[in-house]
Amino acid sequence: MASDVSADDNSVTLDPGQRASVLVEALPYIQAFAGRTVVVKFGGNAMIDPALAHSFAADVVLLRAVGVRPVVVHGGGPQIGALLERLGKQSEFRDGLRVTDAETLDVARMVLSGQVGRELVTAINRHTAVAVGLSGEDAGLILATQRDESLGYVGDVVDVNRTILDTLLDGGFIPVVSTIGADRHGQALNINADSAAIAVAAALGAEKIVYLTDVPGVLTDVGDPASLVSLLSATRARLLIADGIIAGGMIPKVEACLDAIEAGVGAAHILDGRIPHVLLLELLTDAGVGTKITRTDGSGT
Repeated sequence: MASDVSADDNSVTLDPGQRASVLVEALPYIQAFAGRTVVVKFGGNAMIDPALAHSFAADVVLLRAVGVRPVVVHGGGPQIGALLERLGKQSEFRDGLRVTDAETLDVARMVLSGQVGRELVTAINRHTAVAVGLSGEDAGLILATQRDESLGYVGDVVDVNRTILDTLLDGGFIPVVSTIGADRHGQALNINADSAAIAVAAALGAEKIVYLTDVPGVLTDVGDPASLVSLLSATRARLLIADGIIAGGMIPKVEACLDAIEAGVGAAHILDGRIPHVLLLELLTDAGVGTKITRTDGSGT
């Protein structure tokens, strides 16, 4: 007999009828997304809270199990900053980007591929051994060019070689990509994770791109969680930015979603990574829990 207690300590016990309703509600979404690629930019609290990382890993594995092709792209800004501080090195930012000299680049490579990426791969593989960690340097995955000499080894994505990603996805694996790229001469470059996720999603023709953040989504009143906007067209999102309703730190998040849509991704989602299993709640339920941004007013799936 199945237990009435979920593995999550904060879960709610469901009776058999409720469990069946949840599964039935998820069915049309599972059918719609089967065989489709979903790129998830892993960040926010989910990146530094082991319990949330475990929850996220379970979500990704379940999506794969029902036929979705998930790709995870991650940064590691807080972890890079923490290690630099321990090494006695001051972080410097310009226009939101970390100035990356040779020493900082070494730290970024070590943290992204050796710590954050490995921890995420391990969390996924605890459920089933399907996660494969990649750096953007591997097999020429992310080709980049240096943005500005004043920023040091910071790059912009020029191209994504999707061959290795397709090979892994076709084999049933989950690629976990850390955002260090390389230029045509093999020089490593630190890439903004949001931008890298867009480039990967566009290259793969992804159905969706999902940003895990530390905010509920787009709020028309930042002090009122009930003002969450569940669905936004690209046109309305730009109007809300122009009117100052979308402001501050939410602007780059929404602009990243708009850039993804303009690059050909079907829809973009902003989710609160502090909510356990938020990925499943948004993608496989009627209500959803974050903000979905689409090209038009049509909701789609």
